[in-house]
Amino acid sequence: MKKLIAGIVLCLCTMLTFAQNEKFVKAMEPKVAALDTTRNINGLKELANGFERIAIAEKTEWLPYYYAALATVNMGYGMMDNVMSGDPSKIDPVTDKAEALLMQAEALSKNNSEIYVVKKMINSLRMIVDPQNRFMLYGPVAQQALETAKQLNPENPRVYLLEGQDKFFTPEQFGGSKTEAKKLFETASLKYEASKPASNIDPAWGKGVLQYFMAQVNK
Repeated sequence: MKKLIAGIVLCLCTMLTFAQNEKFVKAMEPKVAALDTTRNINGLKELANGFERIAIAEKTEWLPYYYAALATVNMGYGMMDNVMSGDPSKIDPVTDKAEALLMQAEALSKNNSEIYVVKKMINSLRMIVDPQNRFMLYGPVAQQALETAKQLNPENPRVYLLEGQDKFFTPEQFGGSKTEAKKLFETASLKYEASKPASNIDPAWGKGVLQYFMAQVNK
């Protein structure tokens, strides 16, 4: 009888966990899909807030914090007047928020290539709002984050996408190259084709951005 009761309890717990996971995934799916196509600041802010609400409810899941951080840093990039100028007094608080969210994701998932990709994006944003004064501080931190992301997962296509963007936007006298950028974008494309995310809510973003840059380097 005791074994029967224990089996029933175990079965009920399994069913409850499955139902909770299914609810979590369903809450995440439309937001994850929207994140890869949302470019306007208000839309990104709404997504970031939505992911953060899920994160607060699902305290053991790293993905909601990760996506909240990604949406927030993308919002910061959207606030730039152009690719190399912005208002630090407006953008720094956004970057601080993205970093705080990402730290919470990292607390739940250590040594994660995807988290280091967003670390790179955050530190690059800190740098480019004031490159003259911040390059020496944040440039190496951003580069190290990207190198760590690659070491943790050499098959991560977003690593090569960001490397390509760096080459694309950096002036040639400082190591930039449209030719090298094209090679990196082509590598990213191959990695995207081979990539098989574990679920519909695991990171798969960046294909639309890659297509944009591929069009630019092929002109």
